[in-house]
Amino acid sequence: MTMAKNPAHDAAGCQSALLRGARWRPWEFAVWAVAFALPFVLPSRALMVNEVAIVALFAMSLDLILGYAGIVSLGHAAFFGFGAYVAALFAKLVMPEPLVGLAVAVVLSGALGALASITILRGSDLTRLMVTLGTALLLLELANKLDWLTGGADGLQGVTLGPVLGLFAFDLYGRTAAWYSLTVMLVLFLLMRRLVHSPFGATLKAIRDNRLRAMAVGIPVVSRLAVIYTVAAAVAGAAGALLAQTTGFASLDVLAFDRSADVLLMLVIGGVGWLYGGVAGAIVFKLLQDTLASVTPQYWMFWIGLILVLLMLVGRDRLLRPWRWFRIRESTRP
Repeated sequence: MTMAKNPAHDAAGCQSALLRGARWRPWEFAVWAVAFALPFVLPSRALMVNEVAIVALFAMSLDLILGYAGIVSLGHAAFFGFGAYVAALFAKLVMPEPLVGLAVAVVLSGALGALASITILRGSDLTRLMVTLGTALLLLELANKLDWLTGGADGLQGVTLGPVLGLFAFDLYGRTAAWYSLTVMLVLFLLMRRLVHSPFGATLKAIRDNRLRAMAVGIPVVSRLAVIYTVAAAVAGAAGALLAQTTGFASLDVLAFDRSADVLLMLVIGGVGWLYGGVAGAIVFKLLQDTLASVTPQYWMFWIGLILVLLMLVGRDRLLRPWRWFRIRESTRP
């Protein structure tokens, strides 16, 4: 005889699973401690740490819509580049305070994401790919034509930032920039982690797995997708703002197609549906890029492409088996 399920028991089980997934593991504290110590221990690599932190934050923003909501995008650089230009223009024309400029870039990028979310709520995955790519190309051409404001093909130059909180000036070695980017990355990571391990995040996974079934059980699919797309755009804008603020420069490159392609490759390497996948993918990709560019400056893209092809077609299952086992073990640990 089959016993009826207890809704209260099911709800308690779901809540327990969400809390278990949101719980911090000891290795996570070690990872973040090492990240913040690197600019001090290896000051010559501080600029690299800063760059990895920025692209890792960018990759996590894409993972919010791709890994958790199932929205494929080839134009996520639109929000990254928009945030970069907003932060650079704010510092140049309004005030040089980094945190205020960062906040403005986040808000405006989120507003752009909310507006763009209308275009991804209908249609197939192929339609979304084309629409997101078209959005990025439109912004790229707009930035190119408005050369009186953005600098056009020459880029927006002469961007100077004041000290962070009026205390920590940006230095030539990049240590302040690295700690600044890591701190912003950590704060946004905590917010994203809380979001994906909440009931809202659980509904996103349900939509990703089966949109029609999610609608049938009463999940407001349209509003959920619009919200997560807006949040992802705001986080991507924050990453772009960090790039402009720490380099003092914004160019058309931040809106280019290869920027979107690179961050997608990072998620392929690190894995989707897990925020640390974006971090791991960014670290591996940037280290490969830096190492291969120093060895073969002219052909480093060829070698990265070859490694990715081999990873996907030949050795992905074998190479990622320990990584997959670790992810499963972490998600099921009490």
